[in-house]
Amino acid sequence: MPFFAPLRMPIKRRLQTGAVLVWISAIAISLLLFLYLCTIKYLWPLIIMYLLWILMLDQAPEKGGRRVQWWRNWRGWKNFAQYFPMTLIKEGDLDPSRNYIFGYHPHGIISMGAFCTFGTEGLNFSKRFPGIHPRLLTLQTNFQIPFYRDYIMAHGCASVSRASCEHILQSGKGNSIVIVVGGAQESLASKPGTLDLTLKKRLGFIKLALVNGASLVPTLAFGENDLYEVYSAKHTSRTYQIQQLFKRLFGFTLPMFNGRGIFNYEFGLLPRRKPVYIVIGKPIHVEKMEGSPTTEQLQDLQKKYIDEVLAIWDRYKDKYAPARKQELRIIE
Repeated sequence: MPFFAPLRMPIKRRLQTGAVLVWISAIAISLLLFLYLCTIKYLWPLIIMYLLWILMLDQAPEKGGRRVQWWRNWRGWKNFAQYFPMTLIKEGDLDPSRNYIFGYHPHGIISMGAFCTFGTEGLNFSKRFPGIHPRLLTLQTNFQIPFYRDYIMAHGCASVSRASCEHILQSGKGNSIVIVVGGAQESLASKPGTLDLTLKKRLGFIKLALVNGASLVPTLAFGENDLYEVYSAKHTSRTYQIQQLFKRLFGFTLPMFNGRGIFNYEFGLLPRRKPVYIVIGKPIHVEKMEGSPTTEQLQDLQKKYIDEVLAIWDRYKDKYAPARKQELRIIE
């Protein structure tokens, strides 16, 4: 493959790249716009009011966000899905009279598949699962970034705090949450050709399911880890220690990765054009419990969930991961 992208490229591919660039650059654009507005003195009163609103008054991130359906339906998100391309595989119907917790695996670098599937209509989620209203959950710190917070809430994003999860699950039929279970720790293991999941000790979403009577829906994305090259640091290295410290302080970490650029194929922040297949498995129905579940009950349900994730892998690995370097592993 040549280093530079050809200057003459079909407009369709340019639109696809542009749609992905919109998402990748959202934080940078939000911050630059905010800093620019801060240079305009007569806007300072409005800026101060906005910051007070963010920091002290606005509870929307804890109350399901402020999703804007027309923005989720933007034609550009179809281009986003076609860039890779992404494909949604549906294993079964979901009853709109119930609530669900979608567990998305793996985290990858930026969870492209989770965003496209649950944060947009790029893969026609609402048509494939009528009556189900997902909220893609992310760290509370993301809702402290001016303008970016409003942008991601328009996509239907909300805080991943326990209070936020319970509010959504208890706010009516069909309201559901999407948790990228492996989180920041799993992003450090996002190597192409592998699927290492951080799942053994993740019991929080299991407890949420039992306490709220929400069915669990395992979701496995084949190809998510192939979108970027990742440079792994040894666990004993100074780099790894810094990454872990960053994660403890801020809730996320900074894996060393490389993708492609707008005009080149070898270096940049854009993901590679690799196919991603998102398999939404059959639900594991959970009955609501009174009181706090025991450790044994949590572990029993977690085992059922992990078994179903492994079953999805076995059903599709030869079709969607034929060039894999190893089998799926539950690493921690």
